[in-house]
Amino acid sequence: MTPLLLQHSYSVVAAASPYLFYFTVYSFLGWVLEGSYSLYSTGTFRKEGFLKGPFKPMYGCAPLLLLLAAHEIRLPLPLFLLLALIVPSAVEFVSGWLLKGIFRRQWWDYSGMPLQLQGHICLKFSLYWWGLSVACIFGLHPLVHFLYLHMERVWMPILPVVLLLFTADLLWTFRTRRRGLQLLEPPELGEG
Repeated sequence: MTPLLLQHSYSVVAAASPYLFYFTVYSFLGWVLEGSYSLYSTGTFRKEGFLKGPFKPMYGCAPLLLLLAAHEIRLPLPLFLLLALIVPSAVEFVSGWLLKGIFRRQWWDYSGMPLQLQGHICLKFSLYWWGLSVACIFGLHPLVHFLYLHMERVWMPILPVVLLLFTADLLWTFRTRRRGLQLLEPPELGEG
């Protein structure tokens, strides 16, 4: 029974392997993009994100959802182009809403921009994400896929380490940010 379970687990990981590779690469490239934008706009490369490590998960999620639409579902081009506008904006909105709800902090704020929604998204940046999404899927992704095909034998053995590091960063960041939040909360009445 155990060998069958291990074989099934390995086949699930093997099937998810390219998507985990894409998520990792695009999350890292998102960190580079955000750092570059910060360097351009503020003079410093380091822009604080939710995670401590060099990953921006929003930049990993949106391309994966678009890849599923483009390659797995095979949507017609006009519908895909519409999704390339909607999906990154939805990922950004949900991420911002969740982060603000959980940590009571907003990592980005578009509230001073026209056509924005709760400061989490705005038309200007949604159009930027649309252009980046189209360029990513049709221009960058073939190169990332080519890289995966040539690194697959190396990627599979290091995948558990990457997952462990990403999970550790997520848990550590969540714990430290929640602890910081608790220090800011006023004491309950009657404590003293």
